Amino acid sequence: GERAEFSRTFTETDVAQFVGITWDVNPYHTDDEFCKTHRVGKRIVPGLLVGSMLTHIGGLAAVLASHIAFEFIAPVFIGDTITATCAVVGADATRGWARIEMTCVNQDGELVARGETRGYPMRWKDRLTGE
Repeated sequence: GERAEFSRTFTETDVAQFVGITWDVNPYHTDDEFCKTHRVGKRIVPGLLVGSMLTHIGGLAAVLASHIAFEFIAPVFIGDTITATCAVVGADATRGWARIEMTCVNQDGELVARGETRGYPMRWKDRLTGE
């Protein structure tokens, strides 16, 4: 039942850096003229960059992921502000795993992505002592 929320506005620089690091040179992310002639109309933020919001929140809990999945529902455009909400929806104290679900909505409240991770949260003692 624990929840966390994180918002960010995706910028031109975010997209350029992501494309540079990943080599995701898809014209939907890099070519304004191409996008004008297709249904999206303008460049979109790479889906995995949006999905990385799950790793930001999951990283706060230091989850060693055994599974991560995303579903991209609507395009995210440069300049959109996305709010990711993550919730722990399952846990097994005996085995030490947790399942976290994420939803992402834009500034208009439209669902743009959702994701899920399952993994093993690190205990605070482990983070502090390295044990």
